[in-house]
Amino acid sequence: MAREARIRVLLAQVGLDFHNRASRVLATMLRDAGMEVVYLGQYQTPEKVAQAAVQEDVDVVGLSCYVGQHLHYAPLVKEALKRKGKGGVLLLVGGVIPKADIAKLKGVGVDEVFRSGSAFADIVNYIREKARPLPTRNQPP
Repeated sequence: MAREARIRVLLAQVGLDFHNRASRVLATMLRDAGMEVVYLGQYQTPEKVAQAAVQEDVDVVGLSCYVGQHLHYAPLVKEALKRKGKGGVLLLVGGVIPKADIAKLKGVGVDEVFRSGSAFADIVNYIREKARPLPTRNQPP
């Protein structure tokens, strides 16, 4: 009997963002929710995020932003994903995001923004509802 494909999520912090506590906790919560998580960690470039998205065949890319670089890096990540053929993955941004920046982020292709204090259950439910895992992946027994 074939197993249902699991949603694969890549989490990263781009640029000089060094705050990683929330993204590490989120990685654990997503794993506990049955998702596969690839955690790249801190100091990533948009190209490295996109390359990892391809190599790991992810359905979701989540960027954690706590030092105000989200408006600079989110569009660069989106473009890098498009160049690598992964423009259709769900792109999420979380962290310290001013309300006024949410529309700007969505305008450059971010699918959803989860500000500090967002409930982990809301993030998990959003990903489950919107992400489309590839059904042809080989699943572990």
